[in-house]
Amino acid sequence: MRLLIKGGYLIDPTVGENAGRDLLIEKGRVAAVLKPGEDAPEDAQVFDATGLVVAPGFIDMHVHLREPGQEYKETIETGARAAVAGGWTSVCAMPNTDPVNDNPAVTRFIIEQAERAHLANVFPIGAITKASGGAELAEMGEMKRAGIVAVSDDGRPVPSSGMMRRAMEYARGFDLVVVDHCEERSLVAGGVMHEGRMSLILGLRGMPAAAEEIDAIRDCLLAELTGARVHLAHVSTRGAIEAVRRAKHKGLDVTCEVAPHHWALTDEVVEGYDTNTKMNPPLRSREHVYAVLEGLRDGTIDAIATDHAPHHADEKALEYDHAPFGVTGLETGVALALDRLVHEGVIGLERLVELCSVNPARIFRLADRGTLKQGAIGDVTILDPDLSWTFDAAKSKSRSRNTPFDGWQFRGAVVATIVAGRIVYEHPELKQIRERNEANKREEIEAKR
Repeated sequence: MRLLIKGGYLIDPTVGENAGRDLLIEKGRVAAVLKPGEDAPEDAQVFDATGLVVAPGFIDMHVHLREPGQEYKETIETGARAAVAGGWTSVCAMPNTDPVNDNPAVTRFIIEQAERAHLANVFPIGAITKASGGAELAEMGEMKRAGIVAVSDDGRPVPSSGMMRRAMEYARGFDLVVVDHCEERSLVAGGVMHEGRMSLILGLRGMPAAAEEIDAIRDCLLAELTGARVHLAHVSTRGAIEAVRRAKHKGLDVTCEVAPHHWALTDEVVEGYDTNTKMNPPLRSREHVYAVLEGLRDGTIDAIATDHAPHHADEKALEYDHAPFGVTGLETGVALALDRLVHEGVIGLERLVELCSVNPARIFRLADRGTLKQGAIGDVTILDPDLSWTFDAAKSKSRSRNTPFDGWQFRGAVVATIVAGRIVYEHPELKQIRERNEANKREEIEAKR
């Protein structure tokens, strides 16, 4: 099977492409990047990308797919369907399933379910400790042979520095990156939102920024001690970002990601006690949001990851103190990046591709992904940076609807998602988008005459 993506504007930082190019995919891999007018096979299926941005497939490093064990919230199939609708050709599944992904049997189950769904690629992340209990290391080597790409006890931070040191040393032997949810739990016990002015006003118990920052500093110090590869999940505070910045200046192999809600929202939105504003790490005050934006701008932050965490409506219908942490994000993450980062001048499109594709592939060592060079796997995300649309949670592909972005209007959207040369998602208004772009092109030609 051959697919020719024709007339698009290709952005691929790995090969320095930032121009109008056609992309030919054969047998699931990139066969050629062609200049406009270059000959292409006549029997290829043609995808008209005129006026659209063509990028290496986006990779979400941090999702919770809930299967096995909590299929009433999400399944691997529904999560993968939401992923491709949001422009993610690959997702990395956190291990806090039931049972926890701490052994090769669970790892293989996740991979098999993803293959049956035949939508987004799913790369499992294994647990650092057995049952993510923090007491005994999991069998990382066996899980890697089964297919994990990293280890993490996400949602349950490794409690002791001694255990984290042993985990880093063990993971280093298998060339696995250690992903940590930074949270000193003794400081956040009972907390439900960011500790600060708003928590005082609302009468809710706070979670201080220091709880994240203490663990972030610890992990950076241990990365220096062990020489391990360390990745900090969903950083949300000024101090945590500064810890990563200092580690990078030292030349340590420390990376980090940020979730879209941590730059798009502040703790002020908790005022209505909507449990769809409850997540961990919590929404922070403006000073921390500004630090996140600066980290995105200056390169300290390596990746954008949604931390997609679906919950059943009945669970989120509880009082704020008792509702679970977490929000969905697969279908809104890229749009938030286009709307709130690119269009507001925080970053450019090339930097967006680095954050969503190039860097995630590099950090998790996902071979032949995050690039559109010849021979790479033919995963492609196609964007319309100017398309205006409104997110309707009721039409979400996810099994859950716990999002703070229901009814939000965005400028910028995913138009198509292609996995190994297969078109697995097309925007429902693709025909109208093409007609609009063609009309704009004609107007430009007329204006030049």
